[in-house]
Amino acid sequence: MTILDKITAQKAIEVAAAKAEVSIQDLEKSEFFTRKTNSLVANLSAENSTGIIAEHKRKSPSKGIINDKLSVEEVTQGYAQAGAAGLSVLTDSDFFGGNKEDLQKARVANPSTPILRKDFMIDEYQVYEAKAWGADVILLIAACLSPEQIKTLSQKAHELGLEVLLEIHDQEELDRSPLEYVDIVGVNNRNLKNFAENNVNASLNLAEKIPANIIKISESCISEPETINLLKTVGYKGFLIGETFMKDASPGTKLGEFIAKI
Repeated sequence: MTILDKITAQKAIEVAAAKAEVSIQDLEKSEFFTRKTNSLVANLSAENSTGIIAEHKRKSPSKGIINDKLSVEEVTQGYAQAGAAGLSVLTDSDFFGGNKEDLQKARVANPSTPILRKDFMIDEYQVYEAKAWGADVILLIAACLSPEQIKTLSQKAHELGLEVLLEIHDQEELDRSPLEYVDIVGVNNRNLKNFAENNVNASLNLAEKIPANIIKISESCISEPETINLLKTVGYKGFLIGETFMKDASPGTKLGEFIAKI
């Protein structure tokens, strides 16, 4: 069983428990549910955009604890002030140390910045959660979803006014993924089944394969400004980066220094 298999198995248990505790009708009563969402696509497409989607991540299965000393408000506000085009907030608890409160706190602290709910989405219920907790964008990971699930979940997201980031790692995942309701395609340079890679070869290899009408971003294994500039030359508009900033005592300051070198 791969790490991804373990995560999705645990996620099914969590979703079942959440459904038993909070109904979709209750989620729809959330203070955030009726808010107008912020567009990550618009921010990434803007002429002066840094393109950086900066991530709040306390830990990961491959790295262990990265930074669990700072509040989510401090980290995300620092990112936004430094010039992040968007924010990514982990809400998976068991494997990444996040929770729904992190997303809610980030939303309150950054009302006008697009926020991605970073989690392993396997059920429409989680799309309602994302909307209720204040997200603007959901993540769909092709490696743990069928084509039917990708279509259903992305369509539901659009119905609720959310944008969709579909994450792929290779040509096979791209080829089998329906893109009708997908706003952004993200290439995860790291294979989630083994967390082995430490380069951006996946993004470079898939750059010309992703449809030109869809914004493309590169995720993971980005630690140098030069890598951003390389990826820009092959058409990438966005760059999801977490660990590079989170392992610093001041992630926002680190991001500002990083942007200055691009």
